[in-house]
Amino acid sequence: MTFPVVGMVGGGQLARMTHEAGIPLGIKFKLLSDTPQDSAAQVVSDVVIGDYRDLDTLRDFARGCDVITFDHEHVPTEHLRALEADGIPVRPGPDALVHAQDKGVMRAKLDEIGVPCPRHRIVSDADDVAAFAAEGLAEGDEGDGFPVILKTVRGGYDGKGVWFIRSAADAALAEPFRAGVPVLAEEKVDFVRELAANVVRSPHGQAVAYPVVESRQVDGVCDTVIAPAPGIADGLALQAGELALRIAKELGVVGHLAVELFETRDGRILVNELAMRPHNSGHWTQDGAITSQFANHVRAVLDLPLGDPRPRAKWTVMANVLGGDYPDMYSAYLHCMARDPQLKIHMYGKDVKPGRKVGHVNTYGDDLDDVLERAHHAAGYLRGTITE
Repeated sequence: MTFPVVGMVGGGQLARMTHEAGIPLGIKFKLLSDTPQDSAAQVVSDVVIGDYRDLDTLRDFARGCDVITFDHEHVPTEHLRALEADGIPVRPGPDALVHAQDKGVMRAKLDEIGVPCPRHRIVSDADDVAAFAAEGLAEGDEGDGFPVILKTVRGGYDGKGVWFIRSAADAALAEPFRAGVPVLAEEKVDFVRELAANVVRSPHGQAVAYPVVESRQVDGVCDTVIAPAPGIADGLALQAGELALRIAKELGVVGHLAVELFETRDGRILVNELAMRPHNSGHWTQDGAITSQFANHVRAVLDLPLGDPRPRAKWTVMANVLGGDYPDMYSAYLHCMARDPQLKIHMYGKDVKPGRKVGHVNTYGDDLDDVLERAHHAAGYLRGTITE
């Protein structure tokens, strides 16, 4: 029997960890990477260096692959349709993936299927933003309806492509209007915390849901993920999981889907973003779940039976390791591993740059305060912000 070849477009850390999950299964990986130095290109044996935006490059890369999947959502939708027309399985397919590529398309579809979202509208200029802000005022309210959030329709991540607009004057200076790109305006949601519901769905419709997690952001970048979300009401957790499964089914997602959510102060959940690939909010599953998000993504795109998503421990905490002014992270291993023999360190092979995600750590156990402290200490020590 010949084992299948999974073609992964994008050479970042998600591809690196997905490849790792396929190794025990004997799955062969072929990688389309921007450079030989990319995170996954360092560890995958079959690497093609090329531009994912070029259709001929994609077609050449797809030869010999049994299925194509992704490290990111930036491959042009029309190119994916061309690959499908060539008879190449693309998972998730373009009809699903466009909802993670284009926030305007996503919002329109979620509205259509009755998914709760922040109030939103595509806007064309500063006056349009001011009108959108005013539309959110209830009768008798004072003020102008600001602040609002502006997002580029395509291409934003980790806080990039997002602007917090405090006034009409701010809107007039907003970068996306100067660049002439489509812009989505959203209400500023009064939320208690951010949650994420991670699910995986296969082509024949089998689906599994991981516990709903809390995602803590610092400067627009995910800092810590706690699984499961502490103190979440059973009913709200069930609602979030069922909502993510319904979105995956309605959109025809194949593979991993992360649904980023706001938990509002009045006890509701609203969908913030969608990601159709392994996701930072699911990295805890590498060490904290019976089957990781990466392993289940591989299973899904190959239409294999999905693995058990249940947690292995009462609490698992993932803390991102960001680059700082201390580039020699390897020398910190001695301290981190001696201090916490249960610590799991995952590094991405990236050059250390301030604020760049270069790895993450996972800790687990029965005492949440202890698990949090261990994760934050390790991530801080690796970064160099903690020295003892």
